[in-house]
Amino acid sequence: MPKLPGINHRDAVRALEKAGFRVAREGKHIVMTDGKHILTIPRANPVNAFTMGGIVRDAGLSIEEFKRLL
Repeated sequence: MPKLPGINHRDAVRALEKAGFRVAREGKHIVMTDGKHILTIPRANPVNAFTMGGIVRDAGLSIEEFKRLL
């Protein structure tokens, strides 16, 4: 699996919005949904690479697809 560096949570939200997700609610974490998947993104700078990899996998995207959206 290709390496995904830790990225800023705002960049992650922007990339996931391009993939069809929308922000459902915000607080200490940002919750996004596309109607089928629900993702929780911590407000961290940067979001840990391991955590970000799990979020990308839960979104149904590959690392390469996510990197193209960034």
